[in-house]
Amino acid sequence: MKSIKLLNLKLTNFKGVKEIDINAAGNDLSGFGDNGTYKTTLFDGFVWVLFDTDSLNRSTREMGIKTLDENGEVIHKLNHEVEISLLIGDKEVTLKKVYREKWGKVKGSMTDTFTGHTTDHFINSVPSKAGEYEDFIKGIVDKDVFKLLTSPSYFNEQLHWTKQRDLLLEVAGDVDDSDVIASNEVLAELEQALNGNSIEDHQKIIAAKRRAINEEVKKIPIRIDEIHRNLPDITGLKEKDIKDSMAKLLDQTDKKHEQINSINNGSEVNELKRKISDIELQLSSVRNEHTQNEQEELFKLKTRLQEEQSNRQIMRNDLASQNQNLKSIDNKIKDNEEAMVGLREDYASIDEGEFTGEHHCPTCSQSLPEDHIEEARTNFNLNKSKELESINAKGVELKEEVEQLQDDKEKTEKEVAKITENGKKKASDIEKLEGNIKKAESTVKPIEENEQYIKLNDEKKALDEQIKQLEQSVSESVQKVQEEIRALKEQQSALQADLSKLNQHEESKERITELEVQEKTLAAEFEQLEKELHLTEEFTRTKVNMLTDNINSKFKYARFNLFKENINGGLEETCETTYQGVPYGAGLNNAARINIGLDIINTLSKHYGVQAPIFVDNAESITKLIDVESQVISLVVSESDKKLRVESEQSSESEVA
Repeated sequence: MKSIKLLNLKLTNFKGVKEIDINAAGNDLSGFGDNGTYKTTLFDGFVWVLFDTDSLNRSTREMGIKTLDENGEVIHKLNHEVEISLLIGDKEVTLKKVYREKWGKVKGSMTDTFTGHTTDHFINSVPSKAGEYEDFIKGIVDKDVFKLLTSPSYFNEQLHWTKQRDLLLEVAGDVDDSDVIASNEVLAELEQALNGNSIEDHQKIIAAKRRAINEEVKKIPIRIDEIHRNLPDITGLKEKDIKDSMAKLLDQTDKKHEQINSINNGSEVNELKRKISDIELQLSSVRNEHTQNEQEELFKLKTRLQEEQSNRQIMRNDLASQNQNLKSIDNKIKDNEEAMVGLREDYASIDEGEFTGEHHCPTCSQSLPEDHIEEARTNFNLNKSKELESINAKGVELKEEVEQLQDDKEKTEKEVAKITENGKKKASDIEKLEGNIKKAESTVKPIEENEQYIKLNDEKKALDEQIKQLEQSVSESVQKVQEEIRALKEQQSALQADLSKLNQHEESKERITELEVQEKTLAAEFEQLEKELHLTEEFTRTKVNMLTDNINSKFKYARFNLFKENINGGLEETCETTYQGVPYGAGLNNAARINIGLDIINTLSKHYGVQAPIFVDNAESITKLIDVESQVISLVVSESDKKLRVESEQSSESEVA
């Protein structure tokens, strides 16, 4: 068990206190004072030096550390300090924080200007960075745990009920679901219903399915009502009578269509159409013969023109290729001539070079032997000769290549000239062919001027006119029969509409039956879900009872309700502290609240293995505190004490300014 005890607490210019210095020496203390004598400020300072908040968990900016004058204005340039000494096990630690203003000169001003605040940190009087200070505190005890262990009201008044519940479960340990099911035979069916899901997930699944079923069930009466309202009127309609009538009308319609075919199949019109077909064959033959005789020479000329134009394009492509080749040769000759100039310059530069080798040793500076110098000169001349020969060989090679390129250029230029000349001749030939084609086209006789074509075309027109006159008479007869057919089809449509009404009425009745069956099925599913929901609630009730028993066994006085039962019988999670059946937040007096808080601290101290100083505010309301092993600092309202008076178990009372 880690023991943390307060040895000394000193406040300077902190929340209106000019200076308070309390020597606790690790003993229990009682602070007496009227309202406004800074009793709670002791607890605020103790918490602030550790965690940057006051006893109500307010931040430095919110808690109002700075000292005010009689007009309520901040007194500037004061340092606000809290220093505590703790005994942690057998080791003494001093922690100090100084909250001060920052002042400095801004550009263009000769006076100091307030620019903000800063906080200095000290560990055992050694200045520390904020991060180092915070890490040191964490090494002593977790912030949240410390607040739970130092204030009897923190658990019940500042911790959210969900966190209270989680903390209690942490202390007492959870109950395994299988143990819960095994403890209550009513829950035997639940394990199979869960299908591997947790209780919470299964409840979510049930809720989702119930919502979906409710939505469907709400829609079914609306759908049934809509179907009823849209049912067609089938009074006096019989399916057999309608189908018999439709069959008779269909037979009459088929006979009318046969009558139309008989009218259209008149023999005189067909004979005239056969003659027109014969004439069209003769016209096609005349047209082909005319085209062959009149345009054969023209076709030959156009074919030859296409060939000559194709040949001219080939010449153009060849000429472009030769010109490109000629350009490439010129570029190569230019490149070689420039390279030869460079070689001549390199040759002259190397040829002019003379031996300038070392005559003295670079290490000892003594003159080199003559034979060494002569050998170096010989090597220099030999390398020079080889370089000149190499340059000369490259120059000869480039010169020969230039001569060959000049020959290629001359041949290419001759080929270009030849192609150009042939191209001019080919253009002349094409021009003559185009003239001949125009002349031939002007002498071609159109088919419309062919005497045989004119005669046959006149015969065809005469036959067409005869057919038109005959068909007009037939059309009138056909039109009359078609009107009779339309009347029959209108009767068929009316009967089909009546038949559709009967079919729609039957389908609607079947749909209503389906919806009614679906409604019963959904009701059965909903009933099963309600049963499963009841099982999950019974599971929760059983588990909560087991958990409550486990949790309450960890405490001497405090008791906890972890759920409440709603009017509809459902369970709702909660966390409510009670003492002798009285809820902490409704009817429990302050004395009982303090002792319940101390009881909770006793259990949490054992759970976390830490004992910390406990600050009991408003301790005047209680005649006797329950036994605690931690150091207790009681803050008592005493109207007769106009200044804070502190009493220790081990020392006489003292008055603190």
